[in-house]
Amino acid sequence: MSVAVGLSVPWDLWDLDAASRRERLGSIADSGIDHLFSADHVSFHDGSGMDAPVLLAALGGIEPRLDLHAGVLLLALRHPMVAARQIATLAQTAPGRVSIGVGVGGEDRHEFAVCGIDPATRGRRTDAALSIVRSLLAGDTVDGDGEFYDFQGGVIRPTPDPPIPFLVGGRSDAALERAGRFGDGWLAAWCSSTRFREAVDLVEGRDRTPEGGWRHALQLWVGVGSHRAEGRAHVAAGMERFYKIPFERFEKYTPTGNAEQIAEFLRPYVDAGATTLNLTPCGADRDVEYETIAEVRSLLTS
Repeated sequence: MSVAVGLSVPWDLWDLDAASRRERLGSIADSGIDHLFSADHVSFHDGSGMDAPVLLAALGGIEPRLDLHAGVLLLALRHPMVAARQIATLAQTAPGRVSIGVGVGGEDRHEFAVCGIDPATRGRRTDAALSIVRSLLAGDTVDGDGEFYDFQGGVIRPTPDPPIPFLVGGRSDAALERAGRFGDGWLAAWCSSTRFREAVDLVEGRDRTPEGGWRHALQLWVGVGSHRAEGRAHVAAGMERFYKIPFERFEKYTPTGNAEQIAEFLRPYVDAGATTLNLTPCGADRDVEYETIAEVRSLLTS
């Protein structure tokens, strides 16, 4: 069984001095964890956010053993020429280590409005941008789509070598259609393992196979503790603080407990086709979180 297991970027990483950052990321790599992933927001709810390509570039320079995943990049907030250049530059600094998840957003429509984008168009805009960016990064000369992007003769050099995999996030039928048309796979969140398998079948049920084969990911928060109740307390506090809504909305899709209990929850997703797990652990302290997720990885790959 082959699955890559990654962590969200540690919340407090940038509060540390440079030496402590290197030590923290080095310990994550030493544990066997495969990659780090970052969300992407310009102005989320209260103005919070992080620029995923910029953040991943910084992380890649600190610890070269960890792969770098965007989960998910809000492509509609960027002009596709700019997005393609950002991604190509990131790939040039970390060749073979970059994976891009793309999503339309949705938790905060105001984030699109303050960027001058009609939230109602974000799905179609993402489709157009994703098609353009993938063509640019394949080395093509590209024109805009004529609706959202009006330009001619766009070119990006150098192109990433090896090519960058793109996974498309979202739970709607439109998101699965987008993944099947434009992506190398689906990036799931908050769904059952049964739904995961059904969605993978839908995404792969097109007359195409990506160059590197299909790959699919699952992105979840995880409550780490000596038992499920302790883990639940940690992750409930973290998710309610971040999303500003009750944890009960997420609970049935959130693994909690020790490494064995978390691996037991995740194994059906791996059996259903998940090749990548992006996990945001919440526990008593960082060392316990990382040690537990590393053990989860070991259990799932043994």
